[in-house]
Amino acid sequence: MTTVRLTAAQAMVRWLANQQAEDGTRFIEGIWAIFGHGNVAGLGEALHGARDIFPTWRGHNEQTMAHTAIAYAKASKRRKAMAVTTSIGPGATNVVTAAALAYVNRLPVLIIPGDVFANRAPDPVLQQVEDFADGTVSANDCFRPVSRYFDRITRPEHILTALPRALRVMTDPAECGPVTLAFCQDVQAEAYDYPESFFTPKVWRIRRPEPDQAELEAAIAAIKAAKAPVIVAGGGVIYSGAEATLAAFAATHGIPVVETQAGKSALAHDHDMNFGPVGVTGASSANTVCETADLVIGLGTRFQDFTTGSWSLFKNPARRLLAINVQAYDAGKHGAISLVADARVALERLGAALQGLRFAAPDAALKADWAAAKAAVKATPAAGNALPTDMQVVGAVQRAATPATVVMGAAGTMPGELHKIWDAAPGGYHMEYGFSCMGYEIAGALGIKMARPDADVVCMVGDGSYMMANSELATAVMMGVPFTVVITDNRGYGCINRLQKHTGGAPFNNLLDDSYHVNPSAIDFVAHAGSMGARAVKAGSVAELEAKILELRGGRVPSVIVIDTDPGPSTAAGGTWWEVGVPEVSVRESVRAARARYEEMKAKQSVDG
Repeated sequence: MTTVRLTAAQAMVRWLANQQAEDGTRFIEGIWAIFGHGNVAGLGEALHGARDIFPTWRGHNEQTMAHTAIAYAKASKRRKAMAVTTSIGPGATNVVTAAALAYVNRLPVLIIPGDVFANRAPDPVLQQVEDFADGTVSANDCFRPVSRYFDRITRPEHILTALPRALRVMTDPAECGPVTLAFCQDVQAEAYDYPESFFTPKVWRIRRPEPDQAELEAAIAAIKAAKAPVIVAGGGVIYSGAEATLAAFAATHGIPVVETQAGKSALAHDHDMNFGPVGVTGASSANTVCETADLVIGLGTRFQDFTTGSWSLFKNPARRLLAINVQAYDAGKHGAISLVADARVALERLGAALQGLRFAAPDAALKADWAAAKAAVKATPAAGNALPTDMQVVGAVQRAATPATVVMGAAGTMPGELHKIWDAAPGGYHMEYGFSCMGYEIAGALGIKMARPDADVVCMVGDGSYMMANSELATAVMMGVPFTVVITDNRGYGCINRLQKHTGGAPFNNLLDDSYHVNPSAIDFVAHAGSMGARAVKAGSVAELEAKILELRGGRVPSVIVIDTDPGPSTAAGGTWWEVGVPEVSVRESVRAARARYEEMKAKQSVDG
């Protein structure tokens, strides 16, 4: 057997550089790194030696550089991924939030935090977490509950098995998610005679599971027995590449499609069978269809509470649930008829068995009424001194959009408004709403643009989320990765302030003026973004915002446009109930009234939900 003597870190990097996606490019496109105690000497030296074949990028914050990697994987439809490496202590734990985001959203990212010394000779080392009862624990054990696969590399030969296991998980459509390989720092530098065959290039193909015949027959029978079915399209449609198949299936059989946050843009917004977004942030058209449906067909969705209105939305007493999902865990939820299969394959098999079957489509007036509601809230406001709403800002961005535009966001007001009123072209919507993680936006826009360099990426972010994590804007400037950032400055956490008031609470600790302060907050976002090298401007009106988007499009660095907005209004049309616990006891009448509404809605929740 021919061998080559390498350090464990060198062998890891060489192996990763030889792992290929189905299109022949690297599956792990490169690695984000902030070097420190635990990875700079071993892995850092190995990455330097491979810098011409395996790119290394430097971030400014461990969490957000991991967000960039996750957004890259999402924008690549899980066909490609990135790695992230950190130091052993706070650098590693900074990534735990991003790991949870990837875990919830079922997105692949390879996390390689440095770890303590396997030989324990210098213990306790700088940044080491000591467990008085367990000598094997390190800070990286925080990753265990938010990793689909976790391993600790304590010997150089461990990577011979750990690395293939890692990529098996990352390329498995059912198990896909973050992988953590905690890499002991002394082991990174240890040499071993590795088999040359270990580094043979390999193509990782993502399988398409076929349905079980008995489950398929049960699904076919359920659809044939239905009178008013609806398809709830989730992110699995996009990851499967089933967009065209879904469009044809829905049109052929007259089955309306409604979109989750993850499934939005699987169908063009003007497709005849696209009845719009569903659930708490949904359209009246979609929610009306769901309320009357007798068969709810979940296609690649995990039925999050925002999708189901906390299981109050599907009100037909005859309603049945058919869950089509590549993951059996999701397909078996809430007493569903289970069809475990790839989304595209499932639609193809169902379509072949349902030839000639066509349902009466819902009233097209539902779509027309919703289109009118969207147009009204997105209209340019009349000239005056009143602050524009976030919906009017969305309208300006929509009017400036092109077929290449990808609008993205993550938390706060924008996911709700964009899900409701953005007219998405196919593939033109990217929302992190599984974890709803503030601070994803700027880093996420960078990852999307790296995955889709021809896209016109527009990042919609509130001032609160921007303040939470903005440093990868400087990274994008340094790397020459351009995108547009629209900052809606409503001076605080406007979305959660509205929720606070809706549940009877007094405005408190959300908007900056309602928070403890000695001096009023006055943040100059234009100056801040400009200091990082972005082209930053202030828009004094919605019309000016629209003009600035067009003017700044096509630069070589990110453009940031700041506009002041009103924190109060949100789109009143559409939507449905969302369960948020309201106090049973309060001295405030507004809270007691909110509790009464809460109990009324609790009584309407479906029993199996």
